[in-house]
Amino acid sequence: MRKYSSVLLSVLVAGSLLSACSGNNNGNTAGNKGGDASAAPTNAVTDNTATATDAPVDDITQRKVTIKIHYPTPDLTEIRAQEDDKIKRFQEVYPNVEIVKDDWQYNVSEIGIKMAANEAPTFFNTFATEAKFLVEKGWVADITDLWNKYEFKDQINTVLQNQFIIDGKVFGVTQKGYVTTTMINKKMLDEKGVAIPPMDWTWDDMLNTAKGVADAKKGISGIAPMGKGNESGWNWTNFLFEAGGEIQKIEGGKVIATFNSDAGVKALDFYKKLRWEANAIPQDWALGWGDAVGAFQQSRTAMVMAGSDGVIEQALNQGGLKPEDVLTYPMPAMEKGGKHTGVLGGDYLVINPNATPDEQEMAFRYITFDYFSDKGLEALDAILQQRTTDGKYFIPPLLDYYSADSEFGKKTKAVYDKYTNVYQYSPDIMGLLDAKPEAQYNTQDYYATMSNVIQELFSKKGTDSKSQLEAAAKTVQEKFFDTIKAE
Repeated sequence: MRKYSSVLLSVLVAGSLLSACSGNNNGNTAGNKGGDASAAPTNAVTDNTATATDAPVDDITQRKVTIKIHYPTPDLTEIRAQEDDKIKRFQEVYPNVEIVKDDWQYNVSEIGIKMAANEAPTFFNTFATEAKFLVEKGWVADITDLWNKYEFKDQINTVLQNQFIIDGKVFGVTQKGYVTTTMINKKMLDEKGVAIPPMDWTWDDMLNTAKGVADAKKGISGIAPMGKGNESGWNWTNFLFEAGGEIQKIEGGKVIATFNSDAGVKALDFYKKLRWEANAIPQDWALGWGDAVGAFQQSRTAMVMAGSDGVIEQALNQGGLKPEDVLTYPMPAMEKGGKHTGVLGGDYLVINPNATPDEQEMAFRYITFDYFSDKGLEALDAILQQRTTDGKYFIPPLLDYYSADSEFGKKTKAVYDKYTNVYQYSPDIMGLLDAKPEAQYNTQDYYATMSNVIQELFSKKGTDSKSQLEAAAKTVQEKFFDTIKAE
């Protein structure tokens, strides 16, 4: 679950080398931990009926094909210009393809209507939590054959792509991803004489740092956990995972809520400490993604938890902070020696199962058109040059669609190394990151329910964590999980 500002979207599209744009919060389809996804390598999916060198029976480039593409919303003018450039270049290679632009952004409450009315684009965006849901509804195409013929599949970031491989079949293409991290405003810590915590930090380190910086009289908070919208439950889930908890389990073909565990109580009690013991969160705690990130950008909070690149983009290019002032940390471990677990999410594109085979193939070719290409590297270089001219920084995503140690990953790094305005992550962070995918089923509904719990905790002193979680689990179980037949 992730929110994007317009500027962040521009940066992420650039970071993905002008790949097809992701318009909404979390990006595109298919999802998490599906079936045997974690164990299925991207070059060993089922139904491998062809190879990249097979001669086609007939030539798709000689047939007229129309595809309706996922297109950015009107407010994203820079990204629209980039997409228009991609369309032009694509049609130079495939003049037989007519492209229709559709700026509909994936919405779980609208997708069913779109599919029933046959109005969904040929391919569309979605976020990582939606994989099982979309596959079970039959609203995404099985693109295994297209994937098996894709010559660059072995260079794809498997951590991200595996979220779309369910029972050995491929249902989407990764764009980019994130692991939730904590961004720290070092300048604010320095001004208050608060020591920089170790990167291998704990909940106590986070609590003490937040408490040391907070100054309620001046409207300064030590940390800004998101307190409204689904992002509130999403933020808190990192601590559930760090305490060793799970959102749900599959048992006897049923989905069972498990977040009302001892781990959940520990995570909720930690939030109570931040709010009532340390008085370290904003007085107006009802902050969504944009509010919390805006507070960090304006140096009104010393820490915020989110995907790193969007926060840093706003802090450096809108907030006027310097790269050395913004530190990117993994999420804290519950205790020394524990895992620094952060929620893994990402942006994906999926293909409409109602499209014809020719339409599906051209949609796949369009999605991957700039992937692993010299044109993509040239485009990245041009963006970095322009950012240098404009006096702006470029913030690459922590996780991109390609594997960092792939041949293309090395080429991309070589481009980054030519410029001094590319934000550099600490080399120590990658060895500490522990990524955990979001749950398979009804994750957004779970987030929304937990957001109500967080709001009650922040507004009322003395809430009972166990009772809160039991009530929330009962709601999620009866209203959502009991309606699912899990496989």
